Amino acid sequence: MSLLRPGPRRTRPAYPVLLLVAAVLAGCGTDEPVAGPVWDGPSTVATGDQPATPTAPAGSPSGTPATPSATPDAAALRRVFPVRAGNVAYHPTHSGYPGTDIFADCGEPVVAVTDGTVLEVSRVDRFRKNGPLGPYNGGLSVSLLGDDGVRYYGSHLSAVAPGIEAGVRVRSGQQLGEVGRTGNANNVCHLHFGLSPKCTGHDDWWIRRGVVWPAKYLDSWRGKGNRSPVAAVTAWEREHGCPRAPRGSSGAG
Repeated sequence: MSLLRPGPRRTRPAYPVLLLVAAVLAGCGTDEPVAGPVWDGPSTVATGDQPATPTAPAGSPSGTPATPSATPDAAALRRVFPVRAGNVAYHPTHSGYPGTDIFADCGEPVVAVTDGTVLEVSRVDRFRKNGPLGPYNGGLSVSLLGDDGVRYYGSHLSAVAPGIEAGVRVRSGQQLGEVGRTGNANNVCHLHFGLSPKCTGHDDWWIRRGVVWPAKYLDSWRGKGNRSPVAAVTAWEREHGCPRAPRGSSGAG
């Protein structure tokens, strides 16, 4: 599925391993957070009071309403790798906090890991090196609340797919956007990917960026497995709750 708007030209890096190492060492998440505005103004956020649009049936355009169906058993949900491309690489660790940078050509499809509802969408890149750091480091981004209760976050997109808005229901494998290098991606095409619980009542970029290491789940999904992050995310939330201010010294990815 291609987007209606033109995206950056897809260029395959000549030295992917060097790019991976360089971006891990100097990539997203290395900026010092300072006080600044919350989630991007033009962005939309789904709340508990906002009705969700039912899932689009297979083969229909993104965001098309369909007949509502019962939420499936979370344990039986299908999960897929968040980037639909053959030429991808990622590192098991990340600078400063749990998260993973998935390296792929700019323009490759970013897809929903599982069935769920779009929570937050940022279509405007407000990151500036001399501006507020933390809230805007992700550039263009989408977060999805899976039917399993886990929030799946992807940022540094080059574009968000048409019809992807807060409250829209999506299915596993449905395109959310395209790999890019917006925000503090250091001009390297990649998707920052984070797992976290949903927090309500305030912006929480320091949680949304990721609180549980994703690599072992990515390994499973890339191999057509279905390993669930529910237990790990639930355990983190039970221990930490939803802190109303960032902890540590790393900015958001």
